[in-house]
Amino acid sequence: MDLSYSAEDLAFRDEVRAYLAENLPKHMTDAVRAGGELTKEVIEEWHAILNRRGWLATIWPKEFGGPGWTPVQKHIFEEECCRAYAPRIVPFGLNMLGPVLITFGSKEQQEHYLPRILDGTDWWCQGYSEPGAGSDLASLKTKAERDGDEWVINGQKTWTTLGQHADWIFCLCRTDPDAKQQEGISFILVDMNTPGIEVRPIKLIEGGYEVNEIFFTDVRVPVGNLVGQENKGWTIAKFLLTHERTGIAGVGFSIQALEEVKSIARKTMRGGRPLIDDPLFAARIAQAEIDLEAMKITNLRMLFKAQEQGAPGPETSLLKIKGTVINQELKDLARRALGPAAAPFPGHVTEGNLMFGPPDTEHNAARYFNNRKTSIFGGSNEIQRNIVTKTMLEL
Repeated sequence: MDLSYSAEDLAFRDEVRAYLAENLPKHMTDAVRAGGELTKEVIEEWHAILNRRGWLATIWPKEFGGPGWTPVQKHIFEEECCRAYAPRIVPFGLNMLGPVLITFGSKEQQEHYLPRILDGTDWWCQGYSEPGAGSDLASLKTKAERDGDEWVINGQKTWTTLGQHADWIFCLCRTDPDAKQQEGISFILVDMNTPGIEVRPIKLIEGGYEVNEIFFTDVRVPVGNLVGQENKGWTIAKFLLTHERTGIAGVGFSIQALEEVKSIARKTMRGGRPLIDDPLFAARIAQAEIDLEAMKITNLRMLFKAQEQGAPGPETSLLKIKGTVINQELKDLARRALGPAAAPFPGHVTEGNLMFGPPDTEHNAARYFNNRKTSIFGGSNEIQRNIVTKTMLEL
């Protein structure tokens, strides 16, 4: 694989930079730089800006409304968005459900749901984890029982990110309690306005309400909301998780975090000189940068492989492990560079449509604590190591 950008790739990078410079609103970049928690309205505004250019559904084929990019173009776009401090594209509808419907959905489901994901009509969330089924997802207990032309769903999902905003949720439900764990699960789409659904927010350590518990009590869903075959949802679940884990690797966000650490270390004085000149601290930055460069190359290799075989493979577990470890190391370096300035922790301040975190010296503490979750969600890193051992090393 040629790791250097072609003339066409460099021209595309210039095109992305020019578009972001002209169309990315300053109030969004200011909030992202400050560690701000963007509201639903602001995220939808950014999605609409990208959708007008045809750049929102970055991994969709052209025939379904995506840009039809090469893996290198997708990598360049994500890297440039992070460098420009653009808001992160919310992945649940675009990067998770979209590929599922394109691969497993019926023509009717594709024609109905995909345009609504693109134009922002529907905001989706993910109904996977349960109190007793997180990394061991196949042990889930939320059940869907057939009653005529409907599914009746009862159970609980947890850690549902941005579920408070969602119009719809895609759920893994047990439809055959007598089958083996992985063989009795189905993938069902549920309207969040259906009677019997209750959303309860979970307060996080940094004070935010990003995740939720969702309870289902006799929730009735049309049979036509089943995606793929009944009791074959585990295949879809694994397919979706490979896309999720690729996104969790967050190469662009680690590049952004690396630049932030360097900037803080240049400004922070220790022993009469900038912290970045301290040999031990500089060595940790250098090691993180080396690891990040290696992960960038691995990410590109896997993007090319995914393009060839139609979907990411189990190798995405490597990206998830390494990506979260690198990002957590960079957040830890930022916290250590700030020293006592990173410790204070007041609440959020609301201004207009944005919720800003604490000042620059402090939002790093919030980022550090919030970022500890990344090695857990999407399947904990311990589970990802098991996947690598079984599927890649065949041990």
